[in-house]
Amino acid sequence: MATVTLLSDDALSSEARAVFDDIRATRKSNFINNFWRALAHDPVTLKRTWESLKAVMGPGVLDPKVKEMLYIAVSIAHGCSYCIHSHTASARAKGMTEAELHELLAIVGMAAETNRLVTALGVEVDAEYEVR
Repeated sequence: MATVTLLSDDALSSEARAVFDDIRATRKSNFINNFWRALAHDPVTLKRTWESLKAVMGPGVLDPKVKEMLYIAVSIAHGCSYCIHSHTASARAKGMTEAELHELLAIVGMAAETNRLVTALGVEVDAEYEVR
């Protein structure tokens, strides 16, 4: 359950409405998810977050599906159920298969395990891995 009301289009300020219009145009969809509707209470944060997300997740060197899969991995690490669900849906829409999802989950699980072990053991970074 949200800690704030989710604003309907009718309740938006003109600044928030402009961001929603850009989200719709960029995504070529009329759907505005609950994250943006919650952020719409603060149009400055809404705009800043949307502009940053649009830049990072937009065209770049990495394939869009790969970007979504990385977002899923980080969302798992941070325990964000909402982000796990929304970016899994987005990755699937960009062509992620069930096999790719399960392999991603195996990697996330393995990394979490080995990260905890190396931290608990206090293992020093090998000199060969240092950036020179």
